[in-house]
Amino acid sequence: MVKNQTRKEETRRNILDAASRSFREKGFAGVGVDGIAKAANATSGAFYAHFGSKDGAFRAALDLGLDEVIDGIPRFQRDFGDGWTDAFIEYYLGRAHRDDLACGCAMTSLSPEMGRADDETRALYDRKMQTIAGLIAGGLPQFPEDQRLEKAWAFLGVLIGGLTVARALSDDAAIDAVSGAIRATAKGILIP
Repeated sequence: MVKNQTRKEETRRNILDAASRSFREKGFAGVGVDGIAKAANATSGAFYAHFGSKDGAFRAALDLGLDEVIDGIPRFQRDFGDGWTDAFIEYYLGRAHRDDLACGCAMTSLSPEMGRADDETRALYDRKMQTIAGLIAGGLPQFPEDQRLEKAWAFLGVLIGGLTVARALSDDAAIDAVSGAIRATAKGILIP
């Protein structure tokens, strides 16, 4: 019984990891259930048994991806102290993060999907993004408390939008120009 439960949990985790990578890289419409199941070395039947539908897998992948950000922000704050926002900006706009769609930030990859998502998925996104903005606001002691959340949303919007544009461009010089402009703007938002 324990062995079967462990195998079942491992299969679910593999499918979720494959779904997360696939949705980030290809978008919701760019991948099907069979492709996700194949990437996970699982069957389509196992996919449906664990997630019920493609929407269910997308919601689980969104939850996982935004939880990565929720877990990551406090690490940046702890590891880099007062310089955490500079470190976060450099990471977020860095080439490795920018070029790796499958493992990159769910905020950038999956936010564009929310306009077409169902109410349950949008509600999940809203809750998680509000948590993320709150974590960022909590790390902005240079501002009066009543301004921190506004600054956090502006910071997030600039980084997510900037990375989206940088990923969409193919010309290296244009990518570097956008990344530099977004870097400077994000830092500027945080100057009291």
